[in-house]
Amino acid sequence: MPDEAVSGSTGSTNTPKRNRASWFARHSEQPAPGARPHTTLRVIGGLLILAVFILPYAVMLLGSLKSRAEVLGIPPTYIPENWHFDNYISMWSTPETPVGMNVFSTVLIAGVSTLIVLCVAMPAAYYTARFRFPGRGAFLFVVLLTQMCPPALVVAGLFREFQLFGIVDTYIAMILVNSAFNLAFSTWIMHSFFASVPKEIDEAAQIDGCGLWTVLFRINLPLVWPGIVTAVIFTFVAAWNEFAASLVILSSAEKQPLSVALTKFVGQYETSWQYVFGVSVIAIIPVLILFGLIEKQLVGGLTAGSIK
Repeated sequence: MPDEAVSGSTGSTNTPKRNRASWFARHSEQPAPGARPHTTLRVIGGLLILAVFILPYAVMLLGSLKSRAEVLGIPPTYIPENWHFDNYISMWSTPETPVGMNVFSTVLIAGVSTLIVLCVAMPAAYYTARFRFPGRGAFLFVVLLTQMCPPALVVAGLFREFQLFGIVDTYIAMILVNSAFNLAFSTWIMHSFFASVPKEIDEAAQIDGCGLWTVLFRINLPLVWPGIVTAVIFTFVAAWNEFAASLVILSSAEKQPLSVALTKFVGQYETSWQYVFGVSVIAIIPVLILFGLIEKQLVGGLTAGSIK
């Protein structure tokens, strides 16, 4: 009997490590007393940050549904007293600013420029990441150096050059400008993604009989898809928002993009703020649609073609 008591007391005091681990595991699953307030503060902080970013867009949307007098009213009101949905109809028929043609011009210039950059930058980035050739470092340095020269600094020289070729005030001129100034950054982005893919994958595919283009499109492209999407987004948004070169090179009102057409509603003595807000809302919608369409492809590219 004493032996059993001793053994029982000994077992109670010397708890095995396995039992201790299970005890800590059970108690660690329970949240700490101060965890909930911290979570609440994080949620509140996130909502405040979200409000800071959303508020300007909300003011812009509500301003597009006001009259000009109400926009300039003192004190200002955020919610329209009279909802003027007809602003989105009347702004399309202003004689000095053909908004419909401006939307078409913006989509055409940004879309074609993005396509050209993608077709040129992707093979260039793949070749510089996979092959060593004389002048490779100098080439990459020159590509990076072009990013230090924005279009606004060379727009006078570009205008003179386009005059010699007879393509001033044409879509071709603006497509070339946007393609040239976005090509370098897209090449650098894709180059870093291609360089992160092991060369053994290319060698294995070539042993199986794949050609160079097959290795690029069928093997590497799924692995670097996030980089492709990033380059497409950057190029499209940059071409969509381009202003300085378009203002100088494009003189016809119907060929100018929305970034330039927006300034036509701002006069020396009077500004149609309701139309400024309305055109700004229209200019944002295609970019939001692009992000919505690419989001699923971006997530799919992160898991496609995983290396085993």
